[in-house]
This record gives sequence, structure tokens and C-alpha cells, in this order.
Amino acid sequence: MPRPDTSPDRPLSVVVVGYGFGGRVFHAPLVAATPGLSLDAIVTADPVRREQAAAAHPGAALYSSVEEAWAGGHDLAAISTANITHVPFTEAALAAGLDVVLDKPVAATAAQAQELGALAADRGRLLVPFQNRRWDSDIRTAVRVARSGAIGEVHRFESRIAKMRTVLKDGWRGSPVPEDMGGMLYDLGVHVVDQAVQLMGPVASVACWARSIRPSDPTDDDTTIVLTHTSGALSILSVGQVQAFTEPRMLLLGTRGGLRIDAADDQEPDMLAGLDPASDAWGVRRPGTEAVLRTVDDSDAVTESRVPLERGAWTAFYPAVEQAVRGLGPAPVDIADAVADARILDAARLASQTGVVVTLDPPAAHQIGRAHV
Repeated sequence: MPRPDTSPDRPLSVVVVGYGFGGRVFHAPLVAATPGLSLDAIVTADPVRREQAAAAHPGAALYSSVEEAWAGGHDLAAISTANITHVPFTEAALAAGLDVVLDKPVAATAAQAQELGALAADRGRLLVPFQNRRWDSDIRTAVRVARSGAIGEVHRFESRIAKMRTVLKDGWRGSPVPEDMGGMLYDLGVHVVDQAVQLMGPVASVACWARSIRPSDPTDDDTTIVLTHTSGALSILSVGQVQAFTEPRMLLLGTRGGLRIDAADDQEPDMLAGLDPASDAWGVRRPGTEAVLRTVDDSDAVTESRVPLERGAWTAFYPAVEQAVRGLGPAPVDIADAVADARILDAARLASQTGVVVTLDPPAAHQIGRAHV
């Protein structure tokens, strides 16, 4: 299928599919802040969300159905809808000739994710997973320190995304139906797994404990995943909604020291507060958010210092998408990476169900050469 005109002097037309939390807080503002992209339409049938979309983006057309989006003559669809719709909506968008940014999780299984990637390739279109948390300030700082060699050979990575919610939120995220992909493993688990593979490398085996703690919650609300990397290093990942203590956000341990990060990335709360992603203040970390770096020399003398966190950079994602659609650069996230993440999640689900450590053969690995760090 031939591509539409993607000459640099014509902005690419974008339709945001879904105006729930993801579409409203993440995709629409980031698209609107990206030179070379034009937020031309938003799909939502909900009356309240239509009012919100009209107020925030008065220049965008409002569609009530995805069929209007596929027929609207747009170049790119940013799909941020209920998990169960990800596969059929993406298939339809690709068939209509659109490139696609797809929110996580891409699909319920690695096989489905791989099939979507093959369909995109067959159609000659881009399918870009929205793994925006690769550009969080905390993981960017961990990558910087690990690559610097300051703490020696990194052998352990701990990552925690913790919340305390005594009352279950309504909606499909709390659904026990497997196809709905509710619960922490498919919600926040996708992010911590993706970050761990980016930082620590290919994964050889997976152990997992996915539990439901709150009596009203039929899904996993307290999940721990342990990844053994091909290097022998471990990643211990925890996501939950019944955790009163949230720190540390990350802990990176090496043979010469370690890094502790307590302050979580603040781009999401900045979005919620209405900060413009195009502003000079975007992603800049505030005083008091510094990480603790502890190093040990050959005499076992300990040196401790505070190091600033890297700037959060979600705003790097859509400019890279725009360049990739024009054929001027690689996609910011490869669909093969989402397949690798899904293989790990498949293994985690099986490990939790059976109580055994699941071996990945071949190991699950990301593509190399990404510029997000």
C-alpha cells in the first residue's frame, strides 16, 4: 500500500483513538506539542470526554466511532483504549493504511504481538509500542550510572511501582476475564519489565508471584517478578496497589557500589497538573529529588554523594515517531521489543500459576541501538 504524502512541509495528521486517562493525559498533549504532527481528530463516544476533548483541543474533530477514524484520511493513529481492543483496533487501522502508535500492553500474548508486527510489516506500516517510561527520569539515571562504570559490574536491579488503594477502581482494569488483561501484571508490570530488559539485557528465566490481596479485587494487585538475565544478574520487580511504602523506586547494585533512587518520575503528575510538554520546564527535576550514589574503593572506604536525576523526556517519543513515519529515522520503540516483553509476561503468568521458574529459550531480548538513554 503506497504511503500518503509525507513531505516535511506537510504536518502528519494524527487521530487519537480513545480519550480516557491515556488519551487525555498522555497521547493528546504529547502529539499536540510535537512539531510536524497535527492533532486533527479524537475518537470518543462518551459525552463527558467529548466535552473535555473539545475544550482542550478545539481544533480537533470529534469522532464517535473508530470507523470514522479509519476513513478520515489520517496518517497516524494513536490507540489508547481498553486493552481488549488493542489487537482488533490495530488490525483495522493498519488495514486502512495508517501507521500506529499502540499503548501497552500491545496484546495479551507474545504470539498475538508477533502477529500484529507481521501484519504491520506486510502492510508496509509502522507499529510503535508506546513504552513512554523508557524516558522516565529514574530509569534514565540508572542507565547513565550503570554505563559510567561508577558502581562496577551491575549484578542486581530492583524496581518498585507502589501505590496504596484500599478501594478497587471500577472498569476493565479490575476485570478477572483474561482477555481484558486487567491487574498489575499487564498494567504496570509491562513498564518495569521493559525497563529491566533495557537496562540489564536479555532475560533467560522468569519467576513470578501474582497475588490478589484486597477481598474485592479478583485480579493481581500485588505482583513480584524475578528475572534472571543471561549475564547472571537479577532484576526484582514489584508492582502493587497494596503497598503503603513506595521507596525506593529503584535500587541498582554493582561490584563497586550502588545507586538508590527514591523520587519517582514526575511527568505524569505534571501532565495532570496541566504543564505544557513543550515548555522549558518539562521534565526538569526539582531540588530534593537527587539519587544517592555510594561507591567503595579497594580499601573498603565508602564514599556517598547525591547525584541529580536525568531530565524526564517523554517528549522525545513522538518526534521520533514523526521522523520514522517520514522514513528519516528508526522507530523509538521496536515492535520486536514488545514481543520480547510479552514473552516475559507470558512466562510470568505461567510461573505464577505453576510455582515453577520458567526458562526462555531463546532468551527474551530487545533490539539494540536505541537512542532513548
